[in-house]
Order: sequence, then C-alpha cells, then structure tokens
Amino acid sequence: MGVGRSYCVALVGLNGYIVEVEADIGQTLPNFIILGLPDAALNEAKERIRSAARNSGIPLSRRKITANLIPASLPKRGSGFDLAITMAVLRAADDIREIGGTVFIAELGLDGRLRPVRGILPAVMAAVQAGYPDIVVAEANAAEASLVPGAKVRGYKTLARLAFDFGADPKDLALDYDPLDVDEPGEDSDDALIVPDLCDVSGQGEARRALEVAAAGGHHMLLTGPPGAGKTMLAERLPGLLPDLADTAAMEVTAIHSLAAVQSSPVRLLRRPPFENPHHSATAAAIVGGGSGLPRPGAASRAHRGVLFLDEAPEYERRVLDALRQPLESGELVIHRSAGTAAYPARFQLVLAANPCPCGKASGKGMDCTCTAMMRRRYFGRISGPLLDRVDIQLQVERVSLADFGHAGEEEDTHTVAERVLAARQRQLERLLAMGLETNSQVPGRTLRGELRLSPGTTRILDTALERGTLTARGYDRVLRLAWTLADLGHCDAPDIDHIGQALGLRQAAAAT
Repeated sequence: MGVGRSYCVALVGLNGYIVEVEADIGQTLPNFIILGLPDAALNEAKERIRSAARNSGIPLSRRKITANLIPASLPKRGSGFDLAITMAVLRAADDIREIGGTVFIAELGLDGRLRPVRGILPAVMAAVQAGYPDIVVAEANAAEASLVPGAKVRGYKTLARLAFDFGADPKDLALDYDPLDVDEPGEDSDDALIVPDLCDVSGQGEARRALEVAAAGGHHMLLTGPPGAGKTMLAERLPGLLPDLADTAAMEVTAIHSLAAVQSSPVRLLRRPPFENPHHSATAAAIVGGGSGLPRPGAASRAHRGVLFLDEAPEYERRVLDALRQPLESGELVIHRSAGTAAYPARFQLVLAANPCPCGKASGKGMDCTCTAMMRRRYFGRISGPLLDRVDIQLQVERVSLADFGHAGEEEDTHTVAERVLAARQRQLERLLAMGLETNSQVPGRTLRGELRLSPGTTRILDTALERGTLTARGYDRVLRLAWTLADLGHCDAPDIDHIGQALGLRQAAAAT
C-alpha cells in the first residue's frame, strides 16, 4: 500500500484553491484522522465515508487511515470534500486505479449516493483556472458545473458507479442501486419570472424619467414621498429596464447565487440582473455578509450587477446603512473574520425609499402631519450625509392625483423604455470601453475632469455650487456623471448646460423639499 492522492477545491469567498488530498493506511488499530484545518462538518465526513463505502460494496480498510488536506494552513469547510477523501483512501488501498488530476466535489450519503453541494460553480471555475479541467460531481450538480467553459464534467449518482469507472472490482459493488430521492436541481426560473411592467405605474412622469436615467447610467437613487405614492412600484420595475448581463457578468452573478444557495441550483447562467429587497430589520451581516467562521455573501453581494432596494430606509440601523458606503465606491465587499477574509463583488445599484417623516404626511403642504420638526429631522437623519452624498438621484415622489388615474394604460411600458436604456448603454460602452469601463456611474472623477472635461461655460453652475459649499467634490463628479447619461439618452455627443441643470435638479430635488 502507498499514499493515495486526489484533488478537491476549497472556497474562501468566491475564490477557490486547489486542495491535494493525501491518504495513508497505517499498520495500527482502526482509526480515521483528517488533518488540514477541517471544520466540524468536514470532521464528520469520517463516519459518512465509512458508511457510504461499506454500503457501496467497497468497504474501507480497518486499519488506521490518515487523510491530509494540503495546504494544511488553509481552512477547509463543508461536506464537499467527502468524495475526494474517499477516492484518495480507495487509491491508497489499491481498490481503484490511478486517479490522475481529476477533481472530486460532492457530499456522500450513508447509502453511497453522491449529493450536491452549494458553490459548485465557483469551485469548478477555480479548478479549471488552476489547470484541472477534469471534474467529478454529483449528478444533481452536473448541469451547473458544465456552465464553466473548458470544464470536462462527469456526474454520478452513486459511489459504486464512480468506483467501477475507476477500476474497482465489480464483484461486490452495489451497481444495481439507483437512488430515486437524490436532490435534483429545480427548474431554472430565470425566464419564468414575471417582470413588473412600468406601465402599471400611474402618473409620476418625473419619477419615471429619473428611473430611466438611473437604469441608463447605473446610478443610485433615493425616492422620498408619502405612503402610496408608488416608490416601491418604481423600484421593483428598475431591473426590468436593465439590459441582459454579458457572459462575464452572468458568470459572476450565477457563481454568487450558487454559493449563497438562495434558490435551487442554477442550471444555466442567470442573464437577468438580480433584485434584492431585504426587510428593514435585517442585520449588518445579512446585508453586507458575515456569519460564524468564514463570512458568507449578504444581500449586497447577491444584488451584484443588479438592484439592492432598501424600502423604509430610515428604519434600518444606521450602522447597516453606513456599511454600504465602501461597496458603493469600490464595487467590492471585503469581510474580515477570525477564521479568514472573504472578498465578494458588490457592484449594485442602490435604491432607497423613505417617507418624509415618521407619520408619512409631511409631503406637500404637510397640513395633516403630526410630527414635530425635531422628529422629522431625527427620522430622516438616520440616513447619514456621507451615504446620501453617494446617491446620484434624490427625488421627491408626490401623491398620485385623480387625473393620473384617468390616463391609466397610456404610460410607456417597460419594453419601450428598456430599448432607450439599451441604446444609451451602447453609446457609453463605445466611449468608455477603451478605459475598461461600462457605464457613466463608473467613470472616475479624474477622467471626468480630464479626457471628458467640459468647457467652463457648461459647468459654470456646478462651479458656483461647489464654491458656495452646496455641493461636495464627490457630488460635483456625480452630477457630471448624470449629465453624461442625460446626453446619452438624448443622443448627444457631450452634455450641454441644460443637461447639467437637469442633472443638478435630479440630485437636489429631495433635499430642496
């Protein structure tokens, strides 16, 4: 007997690392030891592996078995190492032939079936990038694993069938066992989702226009107004205006959802931008990610390349809202815990919705409002100034009038507006692709004041606002980004003074009320 070797993948955030699994069978009393910083779920693999191998007709040696996961300093989590450890042990006992560079990722059931694990997509991506294209997974994970270009995926239902294909003696193998209750991935509902249509929103012409601008340039929004004005309806219709995701973005989004396991295992790339709407009682860990051990992705990462909608924003804890300031600037969340550091992409569009006061009646003349000035200030003050400064569009949404209902059904639908958004995005891509950017919201301030610099006459109103202190340097750049988006929607080569004025109005509308 020698040392058996196989390979698996350890995930730290969305980053995967190849793990070499060594197995040695000693000459002492029966024991099973797993080395290499395993967590509790991985330590429990010893009993799962023994039972699965016995019930598959290929029992493990009754001597001391030592499994070492290399690199030993990298924390290993979860049950996805079960199959790799089993194959290494079987190879050490000469029960199967040489494994080569095949990567095994699956959990084992006690009856010998291979069960799916979450995070299979980023794991397979990491294996292929590291030069290990031969992948063995549970049959229920095979469709998702096959999404990765270059991966040679084989899916199996049982350990017995896998061992047979790797040269095990078929005499005692339970090859006839065909489990009927293996977890199967659900139908991909990406195309089956009913997308809310923009024509359902009555009136609100200014808000609809602001929504179009936000979709075209990837800008963040704050919608302030009384209850029932349509803030939530507008936010829910923003994803429908966004174009489908390109291949790279779709792979990122699908990998995050695979790791987060927020739905059934994807069987194809998620092409539509995601929409996350957490409740206002959500904790910081639920929004930005976290948890015990290595941190898991939160709603902000699950909304990557899509929309994160925070309804009743002042009801969130202030520290939860302020935790979003860093990803709004960098497009990434880096979470540090004692067990390690995980980095997740989080380039989302933030949409905040808020009432003007606790009772919600302070809009318009505010005659029915029962809140004091201090109550209003304290309520809206829960959204910090630095966070608001990062929100490009700040709009006051007024009540819907009876006249608006009279024109129901005459408003533009989502498809019509989405076509204009797509055309504007194409103009941005042609202008920004050489800089490695996609939308106006990503353009750095240095570029706005350099290659894309406008004439002093065009930016005079902004220069005055900056001099008077009514606009910060960050706000100055964000107004310029808005102006470029308005120019793209208007098929103009560059913003003019009217675009600057419109952009400044979109940013200061809510603050002025």
